[in-house]
Amino acid sequence: MDTIYIVGAGAIGKALAALLTHHHRKVVLLRARAAQAVPYKETITLEVPEQLPIQATVTVSSLEQVASFEGIVVLTNKSFGNERIAGLLRGKTGHSPIVLLQNGLRVEECFADPAFSEVYRCVLFVTSQFTADGYIRFRPVTTCPVGAVKGEGAQLESVVERLHTPVFPFRAEPDLEPIVWKKAIANCVFNSICPLIEADNGIFHRDQQVLSLATAVVAECVGVARAKGIALTEEEVLESVLLISQRSDGQLISTLQDIRQGRPTEIATLNAAIVGFAEELGLGSQVSATRLLGQLTQLKSDLGR
Repeated sequence: MDTIYIVGAGAIGKALAALLTHHHRKVVLLRARAAQAVPYKETITLEVPEQLPIQATVTVSSLEQVASFEGIVVLTNKSFGNERIAGLLRGKTGHSPIVLLQNGLRVEECFADPAFSEVYRCVLFVTSQFTADGYIRFRPVTTCPVGAVKGEGAQLESVVERLHTPVFPFRAEPDLEPIVWKKAIANCVFNSICPLIEADNGIFHRDQQVLSLATAVVAECVGVARAKGIALTEEEVLESVLLISQRSDGQLISTLQDIRQGRPTEIATLNAAIVGFAEELGLGSQVSATRLLGQLTQLKSDLGR
């Protein structure tokens, strides 16, 4: 697993590439949507709270340029592109582990193909945002857990060791599903409410009315999780929402950034996914706030594009 291939040159992908390069790992940053591009070098600068800026020069290419992958393949792209990327990776990865650095539900389903022998998921607890001067403002919230979703998980510890840095920390997690759902529910709150009211992540610990709306969404989504056998409480999810809100105060959630840039969003793997699970369980009438906020966010995205 000498080489780490990072698919997706957004704020998360570039931050990870810069930090791994800074710690002397062999990294190739691959643009997910670019055609046959000539490889080039890019200098990336990270602004991290209470630290001097971190700068690293990274090799950048396109996904289609790589004939075969021998190392770790890390997906930091938006999850709506997973089906296309799975098609481009099929037959090229061999026994290389695939690691999904993507939040949301059902994002791993495109990699059920036998061509992918080991698939891992990471639940992200960081925020990363491009600034006006071309830098990346990166804030870790807490350590990001990584768990196996396909295969025996034999390489989990090695994968975590290769990806871990003090600024972007990872840990192995044997029971990832409750954490996936807990973060997905929190993201339903941030990725629908913040874009609709044009607010930064800190709004939930600053405004009681907005927190009350978040509380209603959390209650609906936790009800769906429990019906699926996921042991979560409303209190622990709200605690997570407030922690993220406090530690990323001033940061803009990715969906708001995407809408402002005229890009597609990942709302289909959040509010819409939970509504889908609710309907499968006969609970469709119990997720009205989650449904409406998701639909409005999708509409705002569509109109903006």
